[in-house]
Amino acid sequence: MSLDALVFYALAGLILGLGILVITVRSAVHSVLFLVLNFLFVAALYVTLSAEFLAVIQVMVYAGGIVVLYLFVVMLVNLKREPEQHVDGRRLGFIGIALAGAVLVELVAIAVVASLRDGGQSVAHTAQEFPPGIAGGNTQELGWVLYTDYLIPFELASILLLVAMVGAIVLARRSV
Repeated sequence: MSLDALVFYALAGLILGLGILVITVRSAVHSVLFLVLNFLFVAALYVTLSAEFLAVIQVMVYAGGIVVLYLFVVMLVNLKREPEQHVDGRRLGFIGIALAGAVLVELVAIAVVASLRDGGQSVAHTAQEFPPGIAGGNTQELGWVLYTDYLIPFELASILLLVAMVGAIVLARRSV
């Protein structure tokens, strides 16, 4: 058995073991910490597969951002409290439904415009289609495609994350 296979099986075993610990441990904080370790070992597995960009994204997005979000939720939510027995009259459900409808209309419009622009074809590029100096590696090609063909979905995702962050701040300030 080669060294690569041994490293793969060791990392796979650690990832599976930590995944089991994430769902079986009683403390929510310990569960999140095991999840961080799991994400770090997945990043190490990406490095062994020569996917360094994915490893960096794994650490930045998942081990950094998502887990911090989980920890804030665990710390802000009191799990021992009884659920609310009444409905808050100040909640405006119709505004939420209207905003959800607006987002749905935007997504359908994006899909229609994209299918009309490309003729329904997928956006597969080869290295020869990129301008000179762009086709130097996977990261550069990904950046080129992300900021040209997928600019609108990328911006929508950033707006969605911004709205979620503002909502979390508003909810956290109300409880203080």
